[in-house]
Amino acid sequence: MTEPLKTAPDFTLPSTQGTDVTLSDLRPAPVVLFFYPRDNTSGCTKESIAFSELLPEFEAAGAHVFGVSKDSLSSHDKFIAKQNLTVPLLSDEHGTVCEDFGVWTEKKMYGKTFMGIVRSTFLINADGTIARHWPKVKVDGHAAEVLEALKAL
Repeated sequence: MTEPLKTAPDFTLPSTQGTDVTLSDLRPAPVVLFFYPRDNTSGCTKESIAFSELLPEFEAAGAHVFGVSKDSLSSHDKFIAKQNLTVPLLSDEHGTVCEDFGVWTEKKMYGKTFMGIVRSTFLINADGTIARHWPKVKVDGHAAEVLEALKAL
């Protein structure tokens, strides 16, 4: 897992906004990356809606917010349309960014072991260092907690 105050791994991923997003190009703005397992599942939907609802406040604080999963852009577009999301989503179909951030890991459910994304959020400072990391996120109240941490930077 990436430790706070280390430089966030740089990446370029396609976005639902129709452009590629390169993390280092977003400096000096702070960035929130929330990694989630899959589009259109209950927890992921609740989390994406919460970040969408608070997006104006994140933007007022000068931050960029992105959801990241291994789903395709087509899946992301359908997810956004179905849930009326405003937060942009990044597609990491090859899983490289998930691996670089340490969120692609072995999981267990119903006695079966498999690889998957552990719901995690990273708050990245204007200088590209990780200010805060939330591993194994519980969805309720999480987006508001991240917003408060951003305001405290």
